[in-house]
Amino acid sequence: MTRSRASAKAAGARFERLIADGLAEALDDDRIDRRVKTGAKDRGDIGGVRIGHHRLAIECKDTATQKLPEWTREAQLEARNDGALIGVVIAKRRGTTDPMSQWVHLTVG
Repeated sequence: MTRSRASAKAAGARFERLIADGLAEALDDDRIDRRVKTGAKDRGDIGGVRIGHHRLAIECKDTATQKLPEWTREAQLEARNDGALIGVVIAKRRGTTDPMSQWVHLTVG
């Protein structure tokens, strides 16, 4: 069955919530949460994640096909929009709903 735009958006929102809640629990930080969409100046899907005093921009993807070059460019742009140290992509790993078992993608740079 093909996804409609509405079902894809709903799946994305559920995945973002799963990741935000999982990170907040794992890092014991109640500042971590889903972000409001901001259009052209998007700063990522999850806010409040930090390495020391530096923010991370996190882009979440729940799709059947991977588009790593596109996704990492998007995460890097969102990191610049947010003044974050780095942008990372968290992609849905089929077969598990454990937020700590999902895939993380980023470039070395």
